[in-house]
Amino acid sequence: MVAVMQDPDHTPSPTNGAPTRHLGAVDRPGHLSPEDTEAFGAEMDRLRQEILAARGQQDADYIHRVISLQRRLEAAGRLALFAGILPPAWVAGTTLLATAKILENMEIGHNVLHGLLDWMRDPEIHSTTWEWDNACPSSQWKHSHNEVHHVWTNVVGMDRDVGYGILRMSEDQPWTPATMAQPVYAAVLAALFQWGVALHDVEVERLLTGRGDTARARDRLREVGRKGGRQVLKDYVAFPALAGPFFLPVLTGNLVANLARNIWSFTIIFCGHFPSGVQQFTPEQVQDETRAAWYVRQVLGSANISGGPLLDLMSGNLSYQIEHHVFPDLPSNRYAEVAPKVEELCGSYGIPYVTGSLPRQFGSVVKRIVRFALPG
Repeated sequence: MVAVMQDPDHTPSPTNGAPTRHLGAVDRPGHLSPEDTEAFGAEMDRLRQEILAARGQQDADYIHRVISLQRRLEAAGRLALFAGILPPAWVAGTTLLATAKILENMEIGHNVLHGLLDWMRDPEIHSTTWEWDNACPSSQWKHSHNEVHHVWTNVVGMDRDVGYGILRMSEDQPWTPATMAQPVYAAVLAALFQWGVALHDVEVERLLTGRGDTARARDRLREVGRKGGRQVLKDYVAFPALAGPFFLPVLTGNLVANLARNIWSFTIIFCGHFPSGVQQFTPEQVQDETRAAWYVRQVLGSANISGGPLLDLMSGNLSYQIEHHVFPDLPSNRYAEVAPKVEELCGSYGIPYVTGSLPRQFGSVVKRIVRFALPG
């Protein structure tokens, strides 16, 4: 196990020893010397400090605007669904509610729970107090995402986001005959993604193989049950009941809005981690990894999605997945500003910088899911 410590400002930074020369199993920049690696890391630290020093009112104003927009969209969507017996009102209400749920999860909840906005000292928009519109308890998500995934990005066997314990996304993961059905598993995971995320920190797959901590899993499962139960009560009982005779249109509108949010979240996340060109690593390859080598691995293990401002907003700025992985403590609205500088630096050092359109990235993800369903 590599020794890892968290910086006081929450930036994951593996430490101890010299940078590994073997930074990836596929198309690794073999020319990158230890000196080059450290120089690249120093440049990345400089970029990060520039943005940290520039944080201020415009960043606070941005998140307040997004929260205000999200709440207005949700209110309008729920009101429209109360008239959902009329097809145009149902379509409008469901679309508005789905958009609000995507914004709340992707651009608000994800980034608040990352601690990106803790510097504002706002008790209502803080990683320790925020509870999002999701079946996953925020405390469990912060552990599995912030403390595990962002430290061990795409390290097979250490980053549990590689397949979420359900899918085989690497040749280093074992194949079984049941893996042949993983395109079906992927479709189910996409449709029920918030529930897959909710069970992620329970580590169900470890329990099934006798390797999990049963007492810990039981406690976490109880937390998921409480949080998930509140979500079910809110969307499928309370709001439909408020609609009285229009119970069914409100119920189906909430169901479709959650389905749309789940599929969109799955798409964005998988396109940022598993399209063609993104590399994976073994635990041996990250032994004694320095902060600078961690930066290189984050670039190699992530991919961006090219689009525009609307895609950036609706993806929670995870269209800049590379920048999010190298700078997980920067305000998400700053990624568009820093991305050209990161890409230029990567070009200077010959480090692959993977980006592509949403259809292209998702198409390659689907191919990967199908390919690794097969043995070999």
